[in-house]
Amino acid sequence: MKNIKKYLSGISIIIGLLGLMNACKIGKDYVQPKLKLPENFRGDTLDYFGDTSSMGLIHWKSFFHDPTLKLLIDSALANNFEMKTALLNLQISTRVLAQNKANYLPSVNATIANGNRTWRSKDFGSGPLTKYYDHKGETAPQNMFVYQSMFGSDINFSWEIDIWKKIGSKQEQLLAEYLDTQEAKNAIQTSIITAVAKGYFNLLMLDAKIEVAKRNVQLNDSTLRMIKLQYEAGEITALAIQQTQSQRLLAASLVPEIEKEIVIQENALQTLTGKLPDSIKRGTSYEHLFAESKDISLGSPIEIVRNRPDIRSSEFQLMAANANANIQQAMRYPSLTVGGVLGVNSMLPKNWFNIPGALLGGITGNLTTPIFKNKTLKTQYEVAKLERDKAEIQLQQKVVEAVAEVSNAVVTVDKQREQLSLAKERVDNAHLAVKNAGLLFKSGYATYLEVITAQSNALNSDLDLVELRQQHLDAFVDLYRALGGGWR
Repeated sequence: MKNIKKYLSGISIIIGLLGLMNACKIGKDYVQPKLKLPENFRGDTLDYFGDTSSMGLIHWKSFFHDPTLKLLIDSALANNFEMKTALLNLQISTRVLAQNKANYLPSVNATIANGNRTWRSKDFGSGPLTKYYDHKGETAPQNMFVYQSMFGSDINFSWEIDIWKKIGSKQEQLLAEYLDTQEAKNAIQTSIITAVAKGYFNLLMLDAKIEVAKRNVQLNDSTLRMIKLQYEAGEITALAIQQTQSQRLLAASLVPEIEKEIVIQENALQTLTGKLPDSIKRGTSYEHLFAESKDISLGSPIEIVRNRPDIRSSEFQLMAANANANIQQAMRYPSLTVGGVLGVNSMLPKNWFNIPGALLGGITGNLTTPIFKNKTLKTQYEVAKLERDKAEIQLQQKVVEAVAEVSNAVVTVDKQREQLSLAKERVDNAHLAVKNAGLLFKSGYATYLEVITAQSNALNSDLDLVELRQQHLDAFVDLYRALGGGWR
């Protein structure tokens, strides 16, 4: 009993000393690197925005106003396959993170039953189990005598003391990876919202285009009837009819092409929502699709670091890389493992659970340190440090690219607003030219070529205006996403 007490006392002293060492964590705590951020975004000329709230902080349900579009986005976020996969990845990370907390506890195993009886013969280097034969009152044979007989059950434990915070650093790494998975899910959400919104805008654009094409066909039909009358009166040649028909066929050929694009876009949107191909319901107007006129601002560049999922993800990857470097450094230091066993053990099965005669117990303590492992540990640590440096560079790159992306989106929105104003004037002018060309042609002051040219210009102007409207809507959505909007 005294020896056991001395042994336990020695183990306690070692654990106490290593407990003091435990307070001295090796490695570096994470510190956010200094990021290259300007005071303002280049090209921030959106002075029609107020200062009430940052655009990137607006919830997507408040940003978009079209009820049909909101329903599509809701359906996509609930049923999109990439989003479902991202949510499962998040659940996996949650479970891995929770499991690592249990590493602070000892591992415990139970041997329910263990039986071991071995026989040897006279040429073996040792003799029979004397106690076994004495107990039975028999003489051991020269050959195939019982050499060992043991039957038992026990519970044993093993516990590695976290001297250098290896488990703590692993917890930091897994937490960073969990948060990175969360940001990956947020990034997928913003991507889905952007894709659905742009697809919906494209449908509206195609609807407007097909209306322009059909309206132009009707206009060409009217012109063709008028030219045929003049041809029958002998005022013009058949060439005028042929060229007018060519102009009409050009406008008419746009209709099936646009109808094809509409079906393809509807199928693409249904795929985003996790559904089979079908038609898509949509609103009737380009107006009031989102909060373009709401009092909002771009916010400061530092806000994109807080808002954008891709930047936050890059920073969490840097945190994970920093924690991994600490782990690899700790692997080069000594480790302490404490173990123990408690159970029953007997020579004969009938005494298996004979208490206290069959009781057994034991305590172990191992302090080990690596000496030479072919430079494996050193190389792993050096690689981990390089991976940490690489992750920091990638974070800096993400920030610079994000600032440039916002600047590009701001300039695009602003300049396309100017283009829209000019395009509307061009459309009004083209329609007026068609009207005047028709009147002049009837009065004999204009040729059929001038009428056809005016109609062709009007068709192109209408189509260009429709496309520019869509591009402006897309650019505004891109600006919203670039500022970190959409994941809340």
